[in-house]
Amino acid sequence: MKKLIVGLLSLALIGGSATVAAIAAETKPAAEAETPHYPLKEPREQHWTFSGPFGHYDKAQLQRGLKVYTEVCSACHSMKLVAYRTLGDLGYTEAQVKAFAANYEVQDGPNPQGEMFTRKAVPSDHFNSPFPNDEAAAASNNGAVPPDMSLLAKAREIERGFPQFVFDIFTQYQEGGPDYIYSLLTGYEEPPVGFKVPQNSHYNPYFDAAATFAMPKPLSDGQVTYDDGSPQTVDQYARDVSAFLMWTSEPHLEDRKHLGFMVIVFLLIFSVLIYLTKRSVYAKAGAH
Repeated sequence: MKKLIVGLLSLALIGGSATVAAIAAETKPAAEAETPHYPLKEPREQHWTFSGPFGHYDKAQLQRGLKVYTEVCSACHSMKLVAYRTLGDLGYTEAQVKAFAANYEVQDGPNPQGEMFTRKAVPSDHFNSPFPNDEAAAASNNGAVPPDMSLLAKAREIERGFPQFVFDIFTQYQEGGPDYIYSLLTGYEEPPVGFKVPQNSHYNPYFDAAATFAMPKPLSDGQVTYDDGSPQTVDQYARDVSAFLMWTSEPHLEDRKHLGFMVIVFLLIFSVLIYLTKRSVYAKAGAH
C-alpha cells in the first residue's frame, strides 16, 4: 500500500510539472511578442574609409562633419572631451584653429579679485557646452538630456547577434557606432497604423531604447552649405557627421592600425625564424 501511494504521488508530481511546463511554453511566446526588442530595425551597414585593417580617415569628410556638428548638433549636444587644438589633425592650420576657437567664449577664473570671468576660447580649451548644466539641458529638451558626443560613436554600438558577430571577428567589423548614428539620423519614419506616438516624441525604429525618442529630425536637405561641392543632402550630412564622431571617439585610429600591421608582420617574420632555427637545431641533433 505504501509503495502504491508513493507511486501515485510521483505520477501526480510529474503530471503537474508537465502541465506547468506546457502552460509556460504556451504563455512565453505571447509574453515575448508583447515585449519588442530594440532597435526595431538593425543599423544599416555602410562603407567607411576607416574600415578594415588599412582604413584611414578622409580629412575632407571630417571637415564637412565638423561643419554639420557646428551648425546643427552643437545647439543641443556638447563635446566636452575634445579640445580645439585637435582640429589640426583634420588638416587645419594653427591660425585656422585659433580663429575657430575664438568664435566661442568660455568661463575662466577666478581672477585676482576672486571673480569668474568670460573670455574667448583658445586652442587648449575644449568644445563649449550649449547648456550650463544637465538640468538646463533637460529643461530645454522635453526632460531629456542630450548625450555628450565626444565618445558617442563608441558608446552607441549595437551588438550583433550570432552568427554575425563570429564573422565580424574575421572581417574586423568595428564600425557599429557610425552605422548606428547614420541609420538613426536618416531613419525617421511615419509610425505604423495604430501606433500612438507620445507627445513631444518622434518615431524612429533605429533607436536602441524605444520606438520613439525626444530628438526631432535634425537634418534636412540644403540645411548646411558645403564649400567643396559635396551633395547637400540628409544622407551626406548624416554620413559626414557620423565619420566625424568616429574621429572624436578614436582620433588615433590610423596610428593603431599602422602599429597593428607592423606587429603582425613582425610576428610572422619571428615565427618563420623560430621555425627555421628549430629545424636547424634538430637537424644537427639528428646527425649526431
